[in-house]
Order: sequence, then C-alpha cells, then structure tokens
Amino acid sequence: MKCVVLDGYTLNPGDNPWDPLEAVTGSLTVYDRTPPELRLERSRDAEILITNKVRLDADCIAALPRLRCIGVIATGYDVVDIQAAGKRGIPVFNVTDYGTEAVAQHTFALLLELCRRTEVHDAGIRSGRWAAGPDWCFWDTPQIELSGKTMGILGFGTIGRRVGELAHAFGMHVMAASVRKSGQELAKTAVPVSYPVEYADLEKVLAASDVLSLHCPLSEQTRGLVDRAFLSRMKNGAILLNLARGPLLQEKDVAEALRTGKLAGLGADVLSREPASSDNPLLHTPNTLLTPHIAWATLTARKNITRIMAENIEAWLRGEYRNLVNGSWLKKARAN
Repeated sequence: MKCVVLDGYTLNPGDNPWDPLEAVTGSLTVYDRTPPELRLERSRDAEILITNKVRLDADCIAALPRLRCIGVIATGYDVVDIQAAGKRGIPVFNVTDYGTEAVAQHTFALLLELCRRTEVHDAGIRSGRWAAGPDWCFWDTPQIELSGKTMGILGFGTIGRRVGELAHAFGMHVMAASVRKSGQELAKTAVPVSYPVEYADLEKVLAASDVLSLHCPLSEQTRGLVDRAFLSRMKNGAILLNLARGPLLQEKDVAEALRTGKLAGLGADVLSREPASSDNPLLHTPNTLLTPHIAWATLTARKNITRIMAENIEAWLRGEYRNLVNGSWLKKARAN
C-alpha cells in the first residue's frame, strides 16, 4: 500500500529510521519538506498520507481519489480537515502520549535555568570575570531554590501529572487546577498520583503559585487565557512556564508583566506564531527563555511517534482504529 510522508524532516533528520512504517505499508516515500505548490503532485498516488504541518484541506482531500487513510505525526490535528476526510470515509489518526518524559524534563530545564542562570555564569567565567574578580565566587542573578515553593499546574493530564511528580521530588508543594472544573470537581475526576497534590480552584492556584506551569489544551475557552486580568491574579514575582500552546498567552500582556516585574520570569517552548515573528514582544523582554518548540524532540520521543503511527496503520489494516480523531464523521458517512 503506497504511503507518502509529506514533511518528515523534523521527525527524522537522519537518526530515526522509518523502518516501522515501511514494514507496515510496504511502500514508503518520504519528503523532508513539501511546499504548498507540490502538495497535490506528491500526494496524488498515495493511499496513506502522513503529514506533520502540511495542510490537508477539503479541496486537497477531494483531489486525491486514491486516498484511504491520513496520519498526523503529532497530537494536534488542526492541519487536516477531519470533516472532509470523514465524509469520504477516510480515517484520520494522530499520535498521543509519546513525549511525556521529554516535555516534563524540558519544563524543568527552563525552570532551573530561570532560577540559576547557569549559562550566564558560564559566560562570565569564559570572559575572565571570575579570574579577575576580588572574591572567590560571583553571581549576577538571584540564585533561587525550588524546595518549599509552590508549583501550580494548569492542566493535570499525563504531562501535567509528571511535572507535578518532578516538582514534588524537588521539594515543592504541588497544586493543580482546571479551566473547566472547580478544584473539588478536579479532585473527584483526576487520575490518582503517588504524591500529595492540592486540588484547588484556579483563583487560589494563581494567588499561591511561585511557579505556574501551563499544560492545558488550546480551545476557545483557553485561547488568550493568560491576559492582563489573569496575570493580575497571580502572585507577584511568580515564574510562568508555557509548554502547551502559544496562543494560550496574550503575549503583549505577558511582556508587560515581565517588564514591570509582576512576573519574575517566563520559560516558553511555544509562541502564538511559529516560527517566531520578529515583532513578537517576548523576544525583547527581561528574564525570558524561549526554545523553538523542541520540548517533544528527544530521539526517544521521536521514535515513539514513528512506532505509534505504524501501530495505528497496522491496526487500521486489520479493521481496528487507534488514535482516531474523526470517528463521528466516519459514522455519519456510513449512516448515509
């Protein structure tokens, strides 16, 4: 069965073989990147089409009569018109739970760097400041310990729970909140964990958190959630971490909070527009660490993605569905 990967470079820049997908499909063509003008040409003969960020809209799907299955090698699947695919009877599969450890560890990489600024002090040594200084040590930024501080987690799913576990290991008090649920509701429905967690309403978590880590999905309810009003309810001098989705932040408001000191720091792996535009206000704010959407990108996590997508397709070929995102549209198509 002919399978085409439209933009495989970020998943496999040379260290993550496509063997699992090739073994399942029998015929695999991989393009590192596909510009819009080549999308149809490269997809025309595909029975299975795999994308990461190349958009497959309704017009594109309609122009591919041989297409039988779509895979998205990511968790977010907004690049595919799942309704149009479903109406054609084409299942769309995504990949979930592949990078919990990677994202949780990256969360703490950003947090620890904000607290200790190791790179700044390494640069100070290399520039000769230590050797030339009058004292036996020096520090240019406040040196912050995490033990005894409060970690607030907004979005207590698989990644949020792992972040909480790491925070507990650092001696932090862990609080969890939901955008949609009260603390009491969250306590009743949350997956049990092996460490103490205080489930609370969002207002209480904002007021108490020394560090607030975002791990909630992007929805109409959460888009632009972190605005001036939200920030005003946070503890003065807190650190904000965003390892979820860039549009959760009203970036101008966050930039202002960083400039005024309302926020002591920001660590973010995602921005509202990616790649970052030159006019993004967070490129010019103090105490800000940005990484280019790489929290997921460990080799282990990328191998997981390849394996899980191969398992999705293998199951589909047996008549089963795993990680199906357009099931309701498939049912409607069958009913008609």
